[in-house]
Amino acid sequence: MDASELRYDDLVDRVEVLYNDHHYRAAADLLAAESGGLEAWAAELAHVRACVLGADGDADGAMQVLLDASTAGAWWAPEILVDDDDLEALQDRPAFHELIKVSEARVADDPVPPLVTLPDGQPVGVVVALHGAGQRAGHARRDWSGVLELGYALVCVQSSRRMSPMYRTWPDPEHALADIARALAQLPAEVEHLPLIAAGFSAGGRVAIDWALRGRPAAVAGVLAVAPALRELPDATAEKLSPATIWIGTGDDLLEVVDGAADQLTGFTIERLPGLGHAFPSDFADRLSAVLQDS
Repeated sequence: MDASELRYDDLVDRVEVLYNDHHYRAAADLLAAESGGLEAWAAELAHVRACVLGADGDADGAMQVLLDASTAGAWWAPEILVDDDDLEALQDRPAFHELIKVSEARVADDPVPPLVTLPDGQPVGVVVALHGAGQRAGHARRDWSGVLELGYALVCVQSSRRMSPMYRTWPDPEHALADIARALAQLPAEVEHLPLIAAGFSAGGRVAIDWALRGRPAAVAGVLAVAPALRELPDATAEKLSPATIWIGTGDDLLEVVDGAADQLTGFTIERLPGLGHAFPSDFADRLSAVLQDS
């Protein structure tokens, strides 16, 4: 992750705090003031700014932000625009529907090679890590790098499905499994026959669990998920998985969803972490070590 990506992440985090506190105009002003040098994320920042303006009741301002960005070449998958409650006031505008048509014509998938990092010494297994929505493989490498000290190779898969030029996520299970299969086909020879552990955060956590339960595109020995954004679980049930651990904060909006799926997650350990929001725990490296050394 380079300096501009870190700046972008920090800016979005600060905007989210203001948004959650209903300081919409302050969030919009912050975006306007600090977006310089972040041109690679112009589409994503325009969408965020349009949303905070929409939440503030400035539908005209939100529309203009999106139109200006589109004119400059930005695009968004239609569902990003249509399904956003903050843009509801734009839904009946002809200009909004034309914007969607222009965006839809620009949407393109972008498969990229996985990031592969080997530990010192002979690897004992491979952790395949999947990033969260809006993130990329570099985020997964940052968050799961603790496995390297435990002797595991780390393979970070980047979704090929883009919802805007820089915003990647995992909306479709079959598409996600195809991305994983592509990454596994590119593993270096020294790790291609080692046991696999599926891992992921948020949307990536959902995909990791889905992959582990289906057993394809390859069987895995275990699965690790942080704050998985679960939807309907597959009917398939894998052989015993070890480890099979989910970490979820008690302050995470997804806790209710995870708790609701607990009966279907036979054999999983769900660790509920007091006070944690939708994030990795600060002692995650220690938690990884405890789980992987016991498996």
